[in-house]
Amino acid sequence: MDCYDKEMPWSVESDEPEKLKSELLQKGVKVSCMELDLSNTQAPEVLLKHVINEVGYPDILINNAAYSTNNDFSNLTHEELDRHYKINVRATMLLSIQFARVFNKERGGRIVNLTSGQLLGPMPGELAYATTKGAVDAMTITLSAELAPHGITVNAINPGPTDTGWMTNAIKDELKPKFPFGRIGVPMDAAKIIKFLVSDEADWITGQTIHSEGGFMR
Repeated sequence: MDCYDKEMPWSVESDEPEKLKSELLQKGVKVSCMELDLSNTQAPEVLLKHVINEVGYPDILINNAAYSTNNDFSNLTHEELDRHYKINVRATMLLSIQFARVFNKERGGRIVNLTSGQLLGPMPGELAYATTKGAVDAMTITLSAELAPHGITVNAINPGPTDTGWMTNAIKDELKPKFPFGRIGVPMDAAKIIKFLVSDEADWITGQTIHSEGGFMR
């Protein structure tokens, strides 16, 4: 959780992480939570130390943090480009590296990155976001080769436009006709793909970006 999320259209209430933690604890899940600024270069190490101390050595890393603002060639500044890079590229890379360094098993490690289909077509008005998320696809391929000998798979998923609470009715009306299934993606769609990729059944899949966006037509 980060202050950035609180300012975005989807918003985040200050007590949401604790509420989720309580729900998971009631289900018998060992869980912890913390607020962290991933633009800080020390954040990945801080996070992994916290995880190890609170719940033990992790087997799975889901890189779902993202930074996005609307910009194009006419208004993109180097400051805004750097902000996108720090979260979408640098933090994702450093988290993955730190996870791999502390992974202490011979096999079963899983890293799953979230991308946005930026390689399937242009994303006008999101120049910095599309560029930095594209770097995640490239990182996924190379890092998968490096970490395979260490028992870790590295994959990415592109869930397509997903209504996590940020979509207005106008946006939904615009996007819905582009989905041949007649509905917009929901978080559970992405969760089901992630569940598969972190399972034993997916131990032969690595270096892949899975485009699971319900046939979304650009």
